[in-house]
Amino acid sequence: MIISIASGKGGTGKTTIATNLAVSLKSDVQLLDCDVEEPNSHLFIQPVIEKVKTITTPVPEVDMEKCSLCGKCGEICQFKAIAVIADTVLVFHELCHSCGGCMQVCPEKAITETGRELGVIEQGHRNGLEFVHGRLRVGEAMSPPLIKKVREYTRPGILTIIDAPPGTSCPVIACMTGADFVLLVTEPTPFGLHDLKLAVGAVKILGIPCGLVINRSDIGNDQVKIYAEQENIPVLMEIPFDRRIAEAYSRGKMIVEVMPEWKERFAKLYHQIKEIVFSNN
Repeated sequence: MIISIASGKGGTGKTTIATNLAVSLKSDVQLLDCDVEEPNSHLFIQPVIEKVKTITTPVPEVDMEKCSLCGKCGEICQFKAIAVIADTVLVFHELCHSCGGCMQVCPEKAITETGRELGVIEQGHRNGLEFVHGRLRVGEAMSPPLIKKVREYTRPGILTIIDAPPGTSCPVIACMTGADFVLLVTEPTPFGLHDLKLAVGAVKILGIPCGLVINRSDIGNDQVKIYAEQENIPVLMEIPFDRRIAEAYSRGKMIVEVMPEWKERFAKLYHQIKEIVFSNN
């Protein structure tokens, strides 16, 4: 089963939920931190990193001695990543989506592929918990290709928890697509509610069952709960605004390390999710 933990905005506590849930379960679990622009699950998991792999994506390279300047490569590219200008061909690697179309339509076979670095993937473990995360190269514009590479480490037959990036744009969709359940983390504030509605809209389009965790649940108002009831979205856990939790987070500690009674609550959260997933199949 794949559980993607997401939210409409940053700072709601996605990583807190993902890491605490992962270490609270006794069965085989893997945690994939797909917030490749700013991964931070490792700060709490503190895994032993065993493998580091540089990830590249194919981009076109033009042999001008073979090129006839016909312009077919520029015509097929929907992202304007290659263009014939006067007597040369300009390639904008940062815009390329690595579809290979330009290479296929080139009548002179003047286009080959070379690799452009996206970032790195680090793989390790912590007490039986398998951990994988990606680190996007500084200056890289597109994170979904690296996110998809991280997701290729998903092992069938075990529980996979994905720590998704914030928002509702392409990187988040790359983390939600193919998941069995989306656990949305929010907070009971106007901003939290506004961005939660955007996230719920994305989940509904994908047709994936979802539930809520309300973090800092005893601040703000009841509008999030009212909205959840209206949309028939179950509230699976509430975490109060607790100084002990905030202090633990600031020190890079997890809730279940400083408050062991929460381990049972996170285990219960998983069983609730499992019941919802199985009831939808």
